[in-house]
Amino acid sequence: MNFLKHLYRQLSVRNIVFAATFFILGVLFVQHTNTGYSGAENENDFDLFWYVYDTLEKKYPFEEPSQKDKMFGAIRGLVDSYGDDYSAFLPPNESTFFTQTISGEFGGIGAEIGVESGYLVVIAPLKNSPAERAGIVAGDIITHVDGVDIAGKTLDGAISLIRGEVGSSVELEIVRFHEEEPLTLTVQRETVHIPIVNTETIEDVFVIHLYNFNESSDKEFEQALVAFKESGSKKLLLDLRNNPGGFLDSAINMASFFLPQGSIVLRERNGTEMEDERLYRSTGKTLLMDYPFDMMVLINGGSASASEILAGALKDHHYATIVGETSFGKGSVQEFLSLPEDTSLKITVAQWLTPDGDQISKKGIEPDTYIPSSNASDVDTQLLQALQLFNNN
Repeated sequence: MNFLKHLYRQLSVRNIVFAATFFILGVLFVQHTNTGYSGAENENDFDLFWYVYDTLEKKYPFEEPSQKDKMFGAIRGLVDSYGDDYSAFLPPNESTFFTQTISGEFGGIGAEIGVESGYLVVIAPLKNSPAERAGIVAGDIITHVDGVDIAGKTLDGAISLIRGEVGSSVELEIVRFHEEEPLTLTVQRETVHIPIVNTETIEDVFVIHLYNFNESSDKEFEQALVAFKESGSKKLLLDLRNNPGGFLDSAINMASFFLPQGSIVLRERNGTEMEDERLYRSTGKTLLMDYPFDMMVLINGGSASASEILAGALKDHHYATIVGETSFGKGSVQEFLSLPEDTSLKITVAQWLTPDGDQISKKGIEPDTYIPSSNASDVDTQLLQALQLFNNN
């Protein structure tokens, strides 16, 4: 695809250089193959690990990392060996960054970033954030941060480079769909307050813009639904575009405002067998029980995780019409564990499926009606088309 030509060229050159370097070093290695290590007797034998450790201790001529940094590096390598984009060991600085993120306030550019097919991808810029004002859009691939190539860095390691002192600037080189050449954007870091809910009434349609699923999202969402009911409108449009998700419980609580008690909101599977499956069900909140209305949900490629849980549940139960573009496709569940030494562990513990059993990882939620986004910054044509479709039906 055209938008990746430059990236592919960069990767190809990098691989060639690496291959050449490895070949040169390989000649040197051949001259020192008599290591004194005879090989592990079984796959659970850690003799090789300790041999490498001792060899580094004896022969490395420069300043060594601290024992703590060695331990952190070994743990990170262990977690990375699982090859999961969303599992990571976080040393103290990265752990602090992550804790600030999920608490709802942090210093940075205001964009949710993830990994897709090995690339650092912008899932969504937050509403009114420095990233959005700088022109960053969902789907942008970040290749360099302040001139530093981030290939091979962990997700949290790359994010820690993007964040920095409030008021300072960071330069990002990105590859964008339909653009032949990479773009360089400068973004000023700010204290980012993650927005949650905003409402408006357009003609006779009550619109709820939901930007995040954090600890207080379901409470603010309930207040928005109260305002919807008090408005007397019979048409509700839930805008989940560029909502990167968040807490699982928030998504389940929000779905419970719409789905009858006992309805399946999602299926969580800890393995490959049906007996490993856990069902999350609606608690059947009564706020809208006796209030008839029609509902539409607007999604795009920046709708991920908890957004997809909510949209998928409403779609499978035929409660709402889903419009817009295919969602991001994050169908896994992570657990966050605080560890000693001010470190933490993000670990994928399950995959989730929609009520009908659809697995959405790397596929996303397909809309019932496709409405393309527009590059126009002054007019939200996608929202206007959704409203027109809503009123025509």
